[in-house]
Amino acid sequence: MNMLLTVRTALKNILGNRLRSGLTILGLVIGIASVILLVGLANGATQSINEEISSVGADLVSVYIYDSEHALTYEDLAPINKLEKVSGVTSYVSLDGSVTVGGKKVSGTELIGGGESYAGMMGYDIKFGRDLSRIDVENFTKCVMIGEKISTKYWNNANPCGKTLKINGDEYTVVGVIEGTGSSMGSNVDNLVILPVTTARYLNAESGITAFYIRAETEDDAEAVAKTVKKYLNKTHKLSSDYCDVTTQKMMIEAVNEINRTMTLLFGGIASISLLVGGIGVMNVMLVSVTERTREIGIRKSLGAKKRDILWQFLVESVVLSLLGGTIGILAGLLFGRIAILAGAFFAPGIGMIALSFAVSVFVGLVFGSLPAYRAAKMKPVEALRYE
Repeated sequence: MNMLLTVRTALKNILGNRLRSGLTILGLVIGIASVILLVGLANGATQSINEEISSVGADLVSVYIYDSEHALTYEDLAPINKLEKVSGVTSYVSLDGSVTVGGKKVSGTELIGGGESYAGMMGYDIKFGRDLSRIDVENFTKCVMIGEKISTKYWNNANPCGKTLKINGDEYTVVGVIEGTGSSMGSNVDNLVILPVTTARYLNAESGITAFYIRAETEDDAEAVAKTVKKYLNKTHKLSSDYCDVTTQKMMIEAVNEINRTMTLLFGGIASISLLVGGIGVMNVMLVSVTERTREIGIRKSLGAKKRDILWQFLVESVVLSLLGGTIGILAGLLFGRIAILAGAFFAPGIGMIALSFAVSVFVGLVFGSLPAYRAAKMKPVEALRYE
C-alpha cells in the first residue's frame, strides 16, 4: 500500500467536504487550544512566582504569625538573630498611607515598615544613600527609602537623599533609593516606600510584629534554621504551628509547584471534555463517509483491494482529520497565549505540551476512527456494490 497516495486521497476527501470537515475538527481545535492556553498560563504563572521567590535567595526563611495577640515585639527579634546559623533578621509590616512630594500625591506606592537592613535582607540593590539602620528603628526616626521609579519621577533621577516627602501629612527624610528590579516577593520594588517598622506606629499600625524574615548563613543552612526558629518560637513564645508558619524559599517553591500540578490536571480534565466531543465528531463524520462511499468500497474490493487496504484508507483519513484539528488548535492556543502576554499575563506552553498535543491528535484519530474503518473493511464486495 502506498502511504503517500493514501494520505493524498484522505486530504482530497476531507477537502471535498470542507464545511462538514471544518465543523468536525472544531471540537478538536477548541480542546487542543484550551489545553495549550490554560496549561501555558498555569506554567507561566508558576515560573514567574518561582523566579520571584528565588530572586531573594534560597537562604531566606519567612515567619508569619496568624494571630495578632501572639505578635512579637521588636526586642523579641534580637535573641533570634543570635540563634545558630542565623546571619540576620528583619521585620515587615504592610501600611496604609498617602504619600506626597511637593504637594503632589504619589500614586501607586506600596508603603511598608521594615526592620534594620531591610533592603539588604531582601536582596535589593541600593542606588543612592543607605539602608535602614538599627538607630533608625530604635529611635523611631522619620526617614524612608524609596523605589527608583519615585526618585526618577520626582527628582529626575538625581540623588534625592536629604530631600523630604510627606506621609499622611508628616514629613519624612529620604535616606536611600532602591534600584529598580520590578516585582519581588509580591512587592513592586520600583514603587516602594519603606520606613522603620517602629516609626510605622505613627501611621496607626499595629505595634506588634507578625511577619519577619531571617537570613541563614548559607543556602544549605535554611532548612536547619527554619527548624531551629520553629522550635525556639514554640518554646519561648508558645507559638505552635497553629499560630505561626515558618517556611523556606524551597518550601514555597514546592508548594507553588504542587498547586501548578493540581491546576494543570484540572485544566487538562476540562479541556479533555472538548477533545472527547471532538473525537465523537470525528467518528460520526467517518461513519457517514463510510456509508456515502459504500459502492466505492465495493468496487475497490472487487478489483483486489484487501481488508487492510480499506482499513488503512479510512484510518489514515481519520488521523489526518484529527491532525488538522490538532495543528490548528496548537496554533490557536499559541496565538491566544501571545495575546495573553501582550495583556500582561505570563504564558509558557513548553515544547512537551505541544508534542503531547500532537500525540493526542493522533490518538484521537486512531481511537475514534477505528470503528468506521473496521466497518468499511469488513464489508462484503457484493453487498457493497448493491448499496444505493
